[in-house]
Amino acid sequence: MIKLVAIDLDGTLLTDEKKITDRNKEVLTKAKQQGTKIVLCTGRPLIAIETYLNRLELRDAGDYSITFNGGAIQKNDTGEELLSYSLSLAEVTQMAEVMTELDLPLDIISVDTCINLTTSESKESIYHTLNPILTYKTMRPEELTEDIIFNKMVVGVEPEYLDEKLKGLAPEWKEKFNIMKSRPCLLEIIHKDVSKSNGIALLAKELGIEQSEVMAIGDEENDISMIEYAGMGVVMENGNDTVKKLAQFITKSNEEDGVAYAVEKFVLRD
Repeated sequence: MIKLVAIDLDGTLLTDEKKITDRNKEVLTKAKQQGTKIVLCTGRPLIAIETYLNRLELRDAGDYSITFNGGAIQKNDTGEELLSYSLSLAEVTQMAEVMTELDLPLDIISVDTCINLTTSESKESIYHTLNPILTYKTMRPEELTEDIIFNKMVVGVEPEYLDEKLKGLAPEWKEKFNIMKSRPCLLEIIHKDVSKSNGIALLAKELGIEQSEVMAIGDEENDISMIEYAGMGVVMENGNDTVKKLAQFITKSNEEDGVAYAVEKFVLRD
């Protein structure tokens, strides 16, 4: 029996217009009412998903979200963190030097603020178009200080340019950090011990839920760890082909209420 459903947002629960359909809301509400934990599992900070938590009525005591791609586990009603990873100033400075060499824009997410570092002369970050609710400011890498909380780093730029530049990223950096795409235009760089699967596993342990009782639903590279971890790994029809090969079940697309389809099939009880 599935007791916890971890759900990615973009390309999964959300339509292409970034909406939660009535059908998805209806089915997830039924699942919550029967006692199943519905957990949004996203690369975004909590402040950036509050609209979706409100839409799904996931603001009660006992409701949780996994944010920053597993970097934090938070209570939805209070924002309290059960777990939180962050990057050091030295790590951020190192990556800023790498991105300067690659001519890629680097953004640092700090709770509710996005710091755009001046690491690219030819490209501007598009991250502000992906998460407009955050507060944005620009800084030079040398202006960063130890007192800033660095939750994660992102590179947001058009896919073709990003893919070409990533060919020059030395393999050693993929050993030092957890680096993956969450969208074709967005590269996520997080603490090496952070992943969606680790976040889900820790929350499940806290709640007394077994790995076999977890369903994970996603579509992109940053969902691979949770798809592999879950007792039931579900990938969207519109998902990345590599990720789809790992699925135990391929559901309908994000435009066809694919989350609701999977939850009805495997979670809801008559």
